[in-house]
Amino acid sequence: MIKIKYILTAVLAATLTISGISCQKPAKEIPAWPWTDPTPAPQPVEPEEPEEPEEPEEEPLFVGKPRYVWIDASANFRFYANDKDAIAEDLRKIKSVGFTDVIVDVRPTEGNVLFKSAVAPQVKRLAAWVDGKYKFVNRTADFDYLQAFIDTGHEVGLRVNAAMNTFVCGYGGYYGLESEGPIFSGDIPPEWATVVNGKDGLESSFYEGVEGTVFMNPANSKVRDYMLALIGELAQYNLDGIILDRCRYDDTGLQSDFSQESRTAFEQYAGSAVASWPSDIFKPGTSTLPRSLSSLQKSWMSFRVKVIHDFVEAASNIVHQANSKMRFGCYVGAWYDSYYSSGVNWASPDYNARSSYSWADAEYSKYGYADHCDFMMLGCYAGTGSVYGNGEWTMQGFAKLGKQKIGSKTEVAGGPDVGNSTGFENGGQSAVIPKTIDACINSCDGYFVFDLCHIRMYDYWTAFKQGFDDYLKTVK
Repeated sequence: MIKIKYILTAVLAATLTISGISCQKPAKEIPAWPWTDPTPAPQPVEPEEPEEPEEPEEEPLFVGKPRYVWIDASANFRFYANDKDAIAEDLRKIKSVGFTDVIVDVRPTEGNVLFKSAVAPQVKRLAAWVDGKYKFVNRTADFDYLQAFIDTGHEVGLRVNAAMNTFVCGYGGYYGLESEGPIFSGDIPPEWATVVNGKDGLESSFYEGVEGTVFMNPANSKVRDYMLALIGELAQYNLDGIILDRCRYDDTGLQSDFSQESRTAFEQYAGSAVASWPSDIFKPGTSTLPRSLSSLQKSWMSFRVKVIHDFVEAASNIVHQANSKMRFGCYVGAWYDSYYSSGVNWASPDYNARSSYSWADAEYSKYGYADHCDFMMLGCYAGTGSVYGNGEWTMQGFAKLGKQKIGSKTEVAGGPDVGNSTGFENGGQSAVIPKTIDACINSCDGYFVFDLCHIRMYDYWTAFKQGFDDYLKTVK
């Protein structure tokens, strides 16, 4: 609009200038025109383009800080695997209680997926606790599991976020059941599994008779490409956000990963060869840090967090390129003091870990990844007797300290595990639920709870509504 006005002004000025030149008195008089000039026909005037009205500000979707509930795939599969109506019914109930967001697990720990994918196999069955024991729940329905949550969630006014377990590829020995997952079915190669520096030396985490979650090596470029392709597919959905869970090294902690891929990548990072692998890093079977670390060991610690940092950065870019309005983030345990064992620095790069922790060198802080996350879920998994406090292993302390480390640029929602943490295992904790909300939501940017199955199992619906109502009374 402004450009058009400038053009019209310029044209008018040029016209006046030309007109002025043509009206100057010539050297020799020209006889007057003998006929009366006709009245010129009116020239059409270009109508000005109407100014576009300013877009009205969007009404906020909810009042106060966000309140998230996690929906684990396996734990809730018996209800949702084949029943869209059950999904819709629970989402309406979740909304009525006062939650603002759901986090739908669509890549459970066994590694197959619950969304459309040309990269990974679909979930056909998951182990779930049914009638007092674990058994497989089969999925026979053909509806899009994730889309069912998105459709009803948005209809009732919930934000819908999808979560995926990241560096996992199978689960061995499902409580006496058969092993499940893409590494067991041959959909991904066994070489992708982590190599563990166990007490008997280096060995693959994928072996006959393995029990528990099998992890892939984050330092393997083929593994990273595989997971980034999956994240790209997930970002095609009309989601409000994507959250990475288990975006870390495996459950053996400091013993992972000592594959040849990791050795090559570390030597490139360090700028020199490791003479004795893996002993120059850690002796076989090392599961805790020595009192004093060598410069090489500190460099190894920073290398591991760099591997995860670089993956998170790449995943964040993929999500935002697919949809600039879609939020990206990670779930992490709030116990930063020991989270180094998972090879993760979830703090802001502005946080100086070296000033507080002897195992961190100058590079460690550089690879904090919070600045690549729009939001983060902080597992403040203290027990029922440790709701309030200022230190780690209290819910309130976890939330406060985590927010301080992550900083103001990233939204942080913290909260409890109301089914597995100490005191919560057998239910009966309705009186504690409002306290967890008060302690966490007022110590960071929001509230997060794991898991919906426990809310249903122990009938905590009223307790959550009371806690949210109490909080909302304080919102101005």
